[in-house]
Amino acid sequence: MANLKRNMIELVKEVKEGEIITEKYLTPVFIPFSVVYEAMDMTQEIEKSEENKSAASERELIEKLLDFVANKVYNKQFTKEDLFNGLHAPDAIQTLQEQIIFVAQGRQNDETKKFLAEKNR
Repeated sequence: MANLKRNMIELVKEVKEGEIITEKYLTPVFIPFSVVYEAMDMTQEIEKSEENKSAASERELIEKLLDFVANKVYNKQFTKEDLFNGLHAPDAIQTLQEQIIFVAQGRQNDETKKFLAEKNR
């Protein structure tokens, strides 16, 4: 159990003269299995939302995703507002969904695998 899977998210902290300053965060070493149930519920809400396309339900779902990722997945290493303001708009929804998939299915993206391999050298 020493080699537990972790995930990563990169948030923009500041934009200076066209340059972006980012910070990478890793999930905690241990995420309780109970969080998987919550991730499964979030996955169901995402699927329902795709059938039920209303602006109010989309906004509500995004709020829930932000809260879940900031508070449950990353254990309050950053705030919901940091997440909301630090994700690049075109990729934000996909990034949030990838975080949910990581918790629900243990699937890491290639960028995370590369980052962790470099970090562990």
